[in-house]
Amino acid sequence: QVQLVESGGGVVQAGGSLRLSCAASGRTFSPYAVAWFRQAPGKDREFVARIIWAGGTTSYAGPVQGRFIISRDNAESMVYLQMLSLKPEDTANYYCAAKDSITGATMSPSSYGYWGQGTQVTVSS
Repeated sequence: QVQLVESGGGVVQAGGSLRLSCAASGRTFSPYAVAWFRQAPGKDREFVARIIWAGGTTSYAGPVQGRFIISRDNAESMVYLQMLSLKPEDTANYYCAAKDSITGATMSPSSYGYWGQGTQVTVSS
């Protein structure tokens, strides 16, 4: 089994930055992909960014493209989400997720079998 633990959330003013971390533990961590999703109150969980573990290929949701950067440290089994130029609409609980299989859309929450507990990000205007 794999356990994922997010950290780094907090309260920041609009225009500020935060760096989220996701630490994986348990068996040897070698997923197909790792992603960040977010969920605001009353809204569905939405895709933010993902990285293919082996090759490092990244993909971003439109609203965060150019502002957020996903990266990973294979040796440390860590995934990061650098968030720049934060906006109030970025306020949400952010989740780290991992999938072992190549099947299933990497932007779909249902494709991921491992989830962290989430970390809250609040951006004030």
